[in-house]
Amino acid sequence: MDQAHQRAIAVIAHIDHGKSTLSDRLLQLTGTVSDRDMREQYLDRMDLERERGITIKAAAVRMEYAANDGKRYELNLIDTPGHVDFGYEVSRSLAACDGVLLLVDAAQGIEAQTLTNLYLAVDAGLEIIPILNKIDLPAAQPDKYAEELAALIGGNPDEVLRISAKTGEGVPEVLEAIVEKVPAPTGDPHEPLRALVFDSIYDSFRGVIAYLRVVDGRLTSRQQVRFMAAGLDVDADEIGVMSPDAQAVELLDTGEVGYLISGIKDVGLAKVGDTVTVRPGSAATALPGYREPKPMVYAGIYPTEGDDFPLLRDALDKLKLNDAALTYEPESSGALGFGFRCGFLGLLHMEIVRERLEREFGLSLIATAPSVGYEIELTDGVKKVVRNPTDMPDPSQILEIQEPYVSVMIVTPTEFVGTVMQLCQERRGELKEMHYLSTERVEIRYKMPLGEIIFDFFDRLKSLTKGYASLDYEPAGLYGSSLVRVDVLLNQQPVDAFSTIVHRDKAYDYGKTMTERLRKLIPRQLFDVPIQAAIGSRIIARETVKAKRKDVLAKCYGGDVSRKRKLLERQKEGKRRMKQIGSVEVPQSAFIEALRVDVDGSKT
Repeated sequence: MDQAHQRAIAVIAHIDHGKSTLSDRLLQLTGTVSDRDMREQYLDRMDLERERGITIKAAAVRMEYAANDGKRYELNLIDTPGHVDFGYEVSRSLAACDGVLLLVDAAQGIEAQTLTNLYLAVDAGLEIIPILNKIDLPAAQPDKYAEELAALIGGNPDEVLRISAKTGEGVPEVLEAIVEKVPAPTGDPHEPLRALVFDSIYDSFRGVIAYLRVVDGRLTSRQQVRFMAAGLDVDADEIGVMSPDAQAVELLDTGEVGYLISGIKDVGLAKVGDTVTVRPGSAATALPGYREPKPMVYAGIYPTEGDDFPLLRDALDKLKLNDAALTYEPESSGALGFGFRCGFLGLLHMEIVRERLEREFGLSLIATAPSVGYEIELTDGVKKVVRNPTDMPDPSQILEIQEPYVSVMIVTPTEFVGTVMQLCQERRGELKEMHYLSTERVEIRYKMPLGEIIFDFFDRLKSLTKGYASLDYEPAGLYGSSLVRVDVLLNQQPVDAFSTIVHRDKAYDYGKTMTERLRKLIPRQLFDVPIQAAIGSRIIARETVKAKRKDVLAKCYGGDVSRKRKLLERQKEGKRRMKQIGSVEVPQSAFIEALRVDVDGSKT
């Protein structure tokens, strides 16, 4: 189809504001999916996506629409994730679009994540179509939130479309707005081919499938192509479009969105943000690429059965094919055996990876407490990055420790401002600015250490604001902090799985909480087991698991006290000898419980 009749759009919305439902209605109205084949969340193919009601992988689909002006238009819809961890997927999608649908729940208003993605779209110079969804809900306040949206993006509240994606009310007007307002692609069909890869997935039968948008030139089937960033030359074995299932085509023209299969076996070679061009006659310059997604959170993942280590390695290798943001390297722990130190984009990403490993590969896993990467400058001038608390050098060798900070944006009702600010101050937050979106909602910006957010900050924020506040964050660089490593010792032996790096002011609280929890979890032995928390050689907290004791006085009916004392002294001496040679076995259940982030919001 010629460029003038093409439109490429993305949907920006917070988690659970109706993105996938609106996509379903658009697929139905344009006749792309028949009523018989229709199901909820049509574009969410993963079981995990459908179960949690969230979108994890960006999906692209082509629709044909007969507009009211009598012409047929080709609409390329790119469905995007809405959770803070998957912001990198959103940035890819936006680079492949000409306009966005800004979808907001008419009962909740705009949320922090939506604001962040909106700013990304504005920076990219995309046309924005504001839409209020769920107007059929009894709690909907469309007039109030239409004013808020209009004030935010500039414009008139009457220009905000009001729809119900569930019932289909107002959705035809969305299609007309896309045709009228979103500009056609501006690429040059006579230039050498330049196509932007905005997603790639691994198929066990076909190899890597790269989703791309042709920006300049045209791509034909069986053409020789080059991935410019990877420096990889391959043949375009098959090209096609998703409508919504794969359909092979002979040609992808300027502005079209489709897929490319070229027999690549490693998804790392088809990098997201790479430029595909033809050879010979390659384009002189690549398209501006994306930032490489960098892991923000690290955790150790270990199989509960030591024999499953090779299975875990194979499972991670397969998962990595579909998840370019996942990083991992082997590590060993004296307590947990062999496993991997994995890097994730955030806590939801970590949870999803772990759940996919357990569900898709049938593994039983233990995850250690999440941590962040610290940059440590040693006294000899060497700098090293520490992602595992056990790798932290001796305090006497450390000149400075820097930890990653993030710029946090919280959108909350005004009545909770004091509560939110108190929570942020407790987490070593530094207030940057406050901005009132309306008389009832405020946007607060803080600079905070990432390590304070990754445990339970989101849960605490939700519970303190009755679920109304929303959160988003982005990296803000490294800053020096007074950090220490707290070790947990069982019977004078350190257990590396329980070591963590915390701020010096919070070390005692962590040590006390951890020792108290372990005292309840570790079974009683035949001798006293001291549980200690230590910073270096200094003990900061202690609990004792009392010994099991046989009643050695049971056979004494009366008699002299010296006889009883002799029996007790002999028992005491036996316990002392046993303590010197005895070892404490920690059950797996104790590890799982102790490393759990507690539901009431404290890491214990």
